[in-house]
Amino acid sequence: MSAKQASFWQIVKAVFGAFIGVQSEKQRLQDFQSQSALPYVVTAVIFAAIFVASLFLVVSIVLS
Repeated sequence: MSAKQASFWQIVKAVFGAFIGVQSEKQRLQDFQSQSALPYVVTAVIFAAIFVASLFLVVSIVLS
């Protein structure tokens, strides 16, 4: 198995699948063949920040 770089949309799809807990075995194997985990980590941090910010915004709107 040769290591290859995943495209932007493959990384987004993998991170979103991990966030909701649904991912196929084929996708998981493809993710682990990637050259670096850094793009996945950065994307996950961005997704988490957006999620927390959106929760904060919703709570602020509801409580006001």
